Amino acid sequence: MAEPGSTQPGGGETLLYLTDEQLRQGIEAMFFAYRGFTADPDRILQDMSYGRAHHRALHFINGAPGTTVNNLLSILGVTKQSLNRVLRTLISDGLVESRVGRQDKRERHLYLTEAGAALEQQLSDVQRARMRAAYRQVGPEAVSGFRRVLEAMMNPDMRRRYQTLREKRT
Repeated sequence: MAEPGSTQPGGGETLLYLTDEQLRQGIEAMFFAYRGFTADPDRILQDMSYGRAHHRALHFINGAPGTTVNNLLSILGVTKQSLNRVLRTLISDGLVESRVGRQDKRERHLYLTEAGAALEQQLSDVQRARMRAAYRQVGPEAVSGFRRVLEAMMNPDMRRRYQTLREKRT
């Protein structure tokens, strides 16, 4: 059996025996990676006086055109007041369109406009470029392992929602 923190063939540490220090380093790495992952979109959004909440809304509306406000609330885990503020701005700036539901007139379905889709594409392009470069650097086994780690860290309800979104796209 491997010693705690020892290296397996292929260079990976034995995962069953991570020390608190190794876990702390992983947490710090996630913080710094997130900072890098959001830096490029933040620069684009700053010029428009938008923030990450605007980016997240654009991202998930793009991924599920016609999604309802309630569904977006559930995905983002924000308050209705907070989301309404973001949506009002995106709608008034011509990036998102809100349409009344056909079956339930109380529902509002959200769609990106052409300008909204262009902005979402610009934001996603810089993030995809960063991820693509990182994935190329570490290789396919690390990519698969990274996704499995992220999925394992999700709360069960979010993991189900994430898996549902993935299935819809494949």
